[in-house]
Amino acid sequence: MRVLILGGTGFIGPFVVKQLCDPGHEVAVFHRGYTEADLPSAVRHIHCESFGFNGRQCLNDFIPEFKRFSPDVIVDMIPMTAQDAEAVVKTFSGIAQRLVAISSQDVYRAYSKLQKLEIGPLEPVPLTEDAPLRQKRYPYRSDPPRDPKDPLKWMDNYDKILVEQVVMDNSRLPGTILRMPMVYGPGDRQHRFFSHLRRMDDKRPAILLERGFARWRWTRGYVENVAWAICLAITNPIAAGSIYNIGETDAFSMADWVKAIGKAAHWQGKIIRLPAEQLPVHLHVDFDVRQHLVVDTTRIRTELGYSEIVCRDEAIQRTIAWEHSNPPKSFDTDSFDYLTENKALAKLE
Repeated sequence: MRVLILGGTGFIGPFVVKQLCDPGHEVAVFHRGYTEADLPSAVRHIHCESFGFNGRQCLNDFIPEFKRFSPDVIVDMIPMTAQDAEAVVKTFSGIAQRLVAISSQDVYRAYSKLQKLEIGPLEPVPLTEDAPLRQKRYPYRSDPPRDPKDPLKWMDNYDKILVEQVVMDNSRLPGTILRMPMVYGPGDRQHRFFSHLRRMDDKRPAILLERGFARWRWTRGYVENVAWAICLAITNPIAAGSIYNIGETDAFSMADWVKAIGKAAHWQGKIIRLPAEQLPVHLHVDFDVRQHLVVDTTRIRTELGYSEIVCRDEAIQRTIAWEHSNPPKSFDTDSFDYLTENKALAKLE
């Protein structure tokens, strides 16, 4: 099978590429060329400096090269706007047989409730692929809108719901939608383990969590497992026309995640749950922790035979090892105000 990946050199993409190359699929990666990533030598690279979050006008210029490669499947790793999806559908209709688009669990109405964007009762979980979607569009649009020259301008038009509609509502290029969980693992540019792991490395006696946040759950997925799910959707034609949630079957609470990281890091401290009014300000959370974002992954497991290829304990160990070798270049030092945290702990004695 020939697979053309749009993006593919970021966090999840390299794992997808490697897992496709191992059984012998022919892979080409279309990207800006800022980094080649650590990809197999057989991978074909097609560079376009203007490709990215702020535009896909250059796709049309590469149609002859796309035709020569003649991909069976297009994988769009970073479709952020309806315009992104429309450009891909227009370019590859008649060239490829299928489109796999990476979406997000932020499409669900539960996400709007979590972010306090919509009012009303909490959404029940777990969320199947047919759960209600956000009524609020453009969840990251600023007010006033960002300047057109702002590199984050694309966020004003970001909406995975609109991406999904474009991908699924056309007959020229059958589509598959994959809704991502909170992804962790080597290469995570958000360093999701860092806040807790740094405290453990600093031998903090306790990690403080707001009580509601300690109970809060969001479906997670280790990057290699998520990549495997994507590969199954790419290589199995029955995925055409379907939407799939990806993630682990059991969503740990935040307290359970801290506990699991601590066990792997050999941390001897305690997890202490406090009401918000007793918690240092820098540890407050600004979303509605009553709304969990837990999804049901039965469909992809049943239809495509998905199961994790790396167990959670090993996934956590690999993530910790990567974090230790690749600490963030900068971070908010105010979020590690140990003096204030010590005062909160002292009040408990």
